[in-house]
Amino acid sequence: MASTSDGRAPAGGRASAGAGQPSAAAKSMLFVPLGAVAVLLLDAATDFFPDDPITGVLTPTRLVLLIGLAAMAVPAPGRPRARLRDFRTRLDLPIGLLLGASVLATYGGGHPTAPLRGLLTVVACYYLVVGLRRTQPESWRAVGLLALAGVAAAGTSALAQFTNDTPTGFCRTGLLTDIACDAGGDDVLVRATGTFANPNLLAAFLVLLLPFTLLAAVAVDERTARTAIVVLGVIGYGALLTTFSRAGYVAGAAGLLVLGAAYWLAPRLVDRTRRRLVAGVGVGGLLAASAAIWLASRAGNSLGIRGQAWRAALDLAPDNPLGVGLGRSGAVITATAPGDRVFVHAHNLWLNWLVETGPSGLLAIAAVTVVAWTSAARAARAKSVVGTVGLAALTGFFLMSMLDHPANLDRIDVLFWCVVAVVMAEAPAGWRRSTEPPAATVPARPKHRRHAPTPEPAGVSAHFTLPSNLPDGRRLQGPPSGP
Repeated sequence: MASTSDGRAPAGGRASAGAGQPSAAAKSMLFVPLGAVAVLLLDAATDFFPDDPITGVLTPTRLVLLIGLAAMAVPAPGRPRARLRDFRTRLDLPIGLLLGASVLATYGGGHPTAPLRGLLTVVACYYLVVGLRRTQPESWRAVGLLALAGVAAAGTSALAQFTNDTPTGFCRTGLLTDIACDAGGDDVLVRATGTFANPNLLAAFLVLLLPFTLLAAVAVDERTARTAIVVLGVIGYGALLTTFSRAGYVAGAAGLLVLGAAYWLAPRLVDRTRRRLVAGVGVGGLLAASAAIWLASRAGNSLGIRGQAWRAALDLAPDNPLGVGLGRSGAVITATAPGDRVFVHAHNLWLNWLVETGPSGLLAIAAVTVVAWTSAARAARAKSVVGTVGLAALTGFFLMSMLDHPANLDRIDVLFWCVVAVVMAEAPAGWRRSTEPPAATVPARPKHRRHAPTPEPAGVSAHFTLPSNLPDGRRLQGPPSGP
């Protein structure tokens, strides 16, 4: 661009883009992948996309995915062209095994391919988010704000249903037992569904997203903005209470306990032996819960419909080594379980994959579970805020998935894989320890005099490491220390 001797544009005319300056279209490519992720997450919260395809098998969701992935292949100012290594994660092998088991179950049994296309869609969502986080490290702030928007959309809708006694078709008593909504009486509580068709689905959505509101709090420095974020977080947890979901309550409490432990307990566990002891207790608890579910499934109807579904799933597994096909577990369990109860799924994430894809599918989803949770735990131990909120979200969701299968709904499935992607993008592709020096945490800001113009306190960001930068382990510097 032509300029005067002091470097300014000549007067009397507009500055024109010189040679080598990126065009507006090129600059806009920087935001296309983030825009695609934003649309996908908001659709998971509100379901504004129609289910009907645009043409053939191309749905609006898949069109957004294709646009986002294609934009990553185009270099943009401030973002290099995505390379293959930017998409590599520790879950590549388990995901490949999961896809292989699903292909065998689908084509080996001659079943419809629509559920397989759905699985490919959520896997594409996973790699879109991984690529976004790796190529645009600063996108962690946008992830927090999008989570906040999703919580606000679903949470306020649920609270409106509860405060206005809007009939949803789901009711419980004060003791959280099911009751007919037309039974009458003061102890009949309407269960809010928010933007979902079922209160348990709303609970699962909130369990996955609520911990990520912490990212939105870390992303801002000003006190009143953080106060607004905290208010929206409280609204989200209030909406979780209005679902009256027993599994949701346990999962939400588990997420809060993880956040609290990372904030207060982890800094005191400096001894490796103590950390391993706490981790061992947690793993032992999960194994004990798994064993309890297996025993309960063999104890008749001790757990009601869940016990019937689990028993039927375990009875079906030996006779179907390749599985019964994606999306067919509910119909097969309904035909196998006693009584006339209609099942949609196996009421357990892992048993559902066992029924639909056989032992290989169970092995794959178990590997996804262990690797994702372990990676989140490692990142949380390193005081990564993304690792901490990811660990809280996955812990709650996996606990809830032991008694239900909310990921059977495509919107929850998309959200689950997006959360896993945010966690896995924070970790290197391999398991070897990095030779990089540990990343510095954001220091607590010094105190200032009362009447001096001072920045706001660092708050939670003083206790955590901010999200990682690139796959080589480098870290972002924290929010600016002043206004």
